[in-house]
Amino acid sequence: MKIGFIGCGKMGSALIQGVLAAKVSEPSEVIVHDRLSEAAEMLGTESGIRVARGNREVAAASDVVLLCVKPEDALAALREAAPDLAGKLLVSIVAGITIESLQEAAGAKCHVVRVMPNTAALVQKGASAYATGDGVTDKDIAAVQEIFTSVGQAFHVKESLLDAVTGLSGSGPAYVYLFIEAMSDGGVRMGLPRDLATKLAVQTVAGAAGMVSETVMHPALLREMVTSPGGTTIAGLAELERAGLRSAVMDAVRAATLRARELGGGDAQD
Repeated sequence: MKIGFIGCGKMGSALIQGVLAAKVSEPSEVIVHDRLSEAAEMLGTESGIRVARGNREVAAASDVVLLCVKPEDALAALREAAPDLAGKLLVSIVAGITIESLQEAAGAKCHVVRVMPNTAALVQKGASAYATGDGVTDKDIAAVQEIFTSVGQAFHVKESLLDAVTGLSGSGPAYVYLFIEAMSDGGVRMGLPRDLATKLAVQTVAGAAGMVSETVMHPALLREMVTSPGGTTIAGLAELERAGLRSAVMDAVRAATLRARELGGGDAQD
């Protein structure tokens, strides 16, 4: 698959590494351009991919073009590449810019898909959701699936749900980092060395997530399995419920979703 990248920041670089590691494309089939030419040149030297001199060169050399730039740079980059995007698949990971706006900048004959990935793509554990514009084919969808499953899991949703995806999985890693930090602090409070407390917290969160994924059981059932009558776990859970952890997390997802709507120019009312 001939894939072009307009922008190679952290997420763009993660996707490049993912498609190469999964053999979605060979290095000779990947081309990149970035405003920071040094970053693109370094990536080209390290991975063997091609480095373009401009966005039009990326579009001309590719069947699939991934837009991985900052929101304020996105539409100008697309307008530059537009003459070579006709009939090609454009995949945007730019937050807040709608399919309609992307389509207008890229041209009516370009097939547009909008994706919300998250930072766990950096370690091939990403959660991505994507929405498709008019004219997107089954072949296009298969290409998107292949690219984003190379760095985690990918789910097809309506565009109207992408802001909620942002609030849940886009911002979600930060919620989990905060929880891990709090668990580590709790361990230190009770006498554990910081390094050990953090390692135990990280492995506990990873293991619990793995249990949900591997068993395909509802989290509530798994929670019940480790909650003995009158035991330590129920004592800890009672404190979390008293402090309102459940409602706080739900409110965090809601707040991040509404903020995503605001950034995209939508109605933040809910």
